[in-house]
Amino acid sequence: MRDLVIGLDSSTTATKAIAWGRDGRAVAEGRASIPMSNPHPGWYEQDATDWWASTKAALADLFKAVDPARVAAIGISNQRETFAPFREDGTPLRPGMLWLDERAKAEMHAFGESFGRERLHRISGKPSDITPGLPRFIWLQNHQPEIFASTERYADVHGYLAFRLTGNWATSTGSADPSGLFDMEAMDWSEEILSAIGLKREQFARAHRPGQILGEVSELATLETGLSLGTLVVAGGGDGQCAGLGTNTLMPGRAYINLGTAVVSGSYGRPYRYDPAFRTLSAIAESGYIYETCIRSGTLLVNWLTQELFGADTRGDPGFFSRLEREADEVGIGAGGVMLVPYWSSCMTPYWDASARGVMVGLSSSHKRGHLYRALLEGFSLEQAMMGEHLDKATGEPIEHFVAIGGGASSDLWCRILSDVTGRPVYRSATVEASSLGAAMAAAVGARWFDGFASAGSAMAGAMPTRFDPDPAAHARYRELLAVYSDLWPTLTAWNERLTAVMERKDV
Repeated sequence: MRDLVIGLDSSTTATKAIAWGRDGRAVAEGRASIPMSNPHPGWYEQDATDWWASTKAALADLFKAVDPARVAAIGISNQRETFAPFREDGTPLRPGMLWLDERAKAEMHAFGESFGRERLHRISGKPSDITPGLPRFIWLQNHQPEIFASTERYADVHGYLAFRLTGNWATSTGSADPSGLFDMEAMDWSEEILSAIGLKREQFARAHRPGQILGEVSELATLETGLSLGTLVVAGGGDGQCAGLGTNTLMPGRAYINLGTAVVSGSYGRPYRYDPAFRTLSAIAESGYIYETCIRSGTLLVNWLTQELFGADTRGDPGFFSRLEREADEVGIGAGGVMLVPYWSSCMTPYWDASARGVMVGLSSSHKRGHLYRALLEGFSLEQAMMGEHLDKATGEPIEHFVAIGGGASSDLWCRILSDVTGRPVYRSATVEASSLGAAMAAAVGARWFDGFASAGSAMAGAMPTRFDPDPAAHARYRELLAVYSDLWPTLTAWNERLTAVMERKDV
């Protein structure tokens, strides 16, 4: 009877509970949204109890179509870098701080100076940056010391959901390492980093390799979720790495690219490497790493452009994006001379500049919304091409093709531009839910359906029915534009630093 596994994907905006078969086909799914607050500029928070409430609602929705008795195991995929402080019994002491949060810039810079940026990068695989949870732990210590002192457990989303499901504080190495507190070679919490911040190993969930069993669904969780008593709960990992498994990125030459809230791309390698060209994460596999590039604003920026600048009601006008894409397609390569650098939420790879902000240049009164939208898609793609060149040189393992997932992958125009700019084929995955599929594959390994992740990847990784091949003439033209684009941010860096210094002064 137990012929299904569940990939529970708790992302930034929603939880998706999807039941998958041994052949990697989705049988049914349930969804529930997760509220997010923005209490101050640059602050992004969620109530940890909403992570659990959305999980229960998504599972209840799923079980309208699927008998829970069919479920052998459940694997978890989670939004990364997000964490909250708890009491031992799971009571949250304050809202969780999200990966989008930018409040801890001062703490990031100060810790980089005191601990050593190169030392931090070598241990954690992440350059000094505001995205990992690390600087927000220090912010909590500096600004809410009473909460910092009374916290008994810190947990990422994976760790909290595992606790609610099993009663055990347990997480995946692929969910723990994005915190920036993890020793990537030892695959364990870093005593050096923890002690430098004033934290203890005992405050964190035990980190297990993906595919390992964390426990069984408890009686209480059975009553709350509808899952059958004793269902296995298996370590999955961060949503980005789970997407890598869901697209079978373990194979050489392949990289996933998630055209989602952020634009995140990753490729797999066995040796531990660290370089400013990428950040290093634990792969959802028996061993190995994901070398990842990241643009912090993806469809988040698409929504901003269409709603705030164009004033579009995309929900009330379902044909809006089709018209906009036609307009952008007619504009042609180069968007009529408009170029966009998509640093609306700072810059990670390759510059690691927390004060970076978005740039739109080359505007004239002749430009219309199609030009701006095309410039946005080209900006994402030029940025990806630039980052890809850095990554190829740093790893010596060139990316041969991309597998596109996420909401933006449904855009033919975006996929075609990405292929033309990078000069590499882009496959569109048959499922946009690659993170859920990757978590389900980890669950399948834990349930002993397969003898390892390679076998699970061969059997369950989704088909790729649509392929976009680069047009040679378009690629040649984009190579010229890439040379211009690559010089743009270095030219503006000093100017941006001056502007940031003026705007961050507290005396006005």
